[in-house]
Amino acid sequence: MSEIVLEGTGLTRQYGGFRALDDVSIMVRRGEIRGLIGPNGAGKSTLIDVLSGRGAFSRGTVKLEGRDISGLNARQRRLAGLARSFQRTNIFGDLTVGEQVHLAARAAEAENAGEVMEALALAPLADRRAADVSYGDQRRLDLALALVGRPRVLLLDEPAAGLTMQESLTLAALLRDLAQRWQVTVLIVEHDMDVIFAICSSLTVLHLGRILVEGPPEQVRVMPEVVTAYLGSSVA
Repeated sequence: MSEIVLEGTGLTRQYGGFRALDDVSIMVRRGEIRGLIGPNGAGKSTLIDVLSGRGAFSRGTVKLEGRDISGLNARQRRLAGLARSFQRTNIFGDLTVGEQVHLAARAAEAENAGEVMEALALAPLADRRAADVSYGDQRRLDLALALVGRPRVLLLDEPAAGLTMQESLTLAALLRDLAQRWQVTVLIVEHDMDVIFAICSSLTVLHLGRILVEGPPEQVRVMPEVVTAYLGSSVA
């Protein structure tokens, strides 16, 4: 069995004369939590869109466990084992927490809604409207919607956005634990470097639609080209 679970090769996405992704290739290994970082506009969310099937690309291929899924839409990729979350919570305020997790489980053809709610401490909130729970709880609900069915690969787009530092670190610890227990491979976009350095085993740095560097967090954070790209502020 290959150690490469998710692979994007030569991915290019162009808007008119602007290339949001320029011949990007990335490999994520089984059991890895890989951070995807870079300045605003570097192409991080675009890469997540392309890998998850929510963004068309002009060139390149996407493979999941060696299978070419480039021609599959987002739902088909979800059923194949590739899930994602969004920068903004992907929830419906008028539905209860439990209703949303069960609906997501049904859409993913999964039967582990209760297990996911227990794991993310959402079971006590099952009968409450999503609009009435705290923002931190909404973030955990958003993560639960992506985790139903225990996907093989989870793409997370700023899961800690808007959380306090303590909430972010708590979410990071929870995510690291679940990824290990459920054997989920994770690619995470996150601006909170405390979260990134707390849970990631490797980093990919994007800059102007291209991969700048890759490597272990402790090496990447001190590379001069990374410090320059961040203007010395985000990774110091």
